[in-house]
Amino acid sequence: MSEITIHELEAAINFWRARSPSSGDELVLCKEASALSKPYALLIVQRQQTLSPDRLDGFARQAWEVYVSLKNSL
Repeated sequence: MSEITIHELEAAINFWRARSPSSGDELVLCKEASALSKPYALLIVQRQQTLSPDRLDGFARQAWEVYVSLKNSL
């Protein structure tokens, strides 16, 4: 699997946010967007533009793979 760009990761977060909007008074992100937001934040803090999919934890990787699968089926 190729490197994930920061822009692709942001698009995946926005996809999940649109699919399952924030809820509650605290506006909590859905599990998928939350899982992807952590590596996204690391890219920003580390001033990196890409991330290896191997660096995603289990749930973030699953959210990423579902996003890619659904995006490619359109």
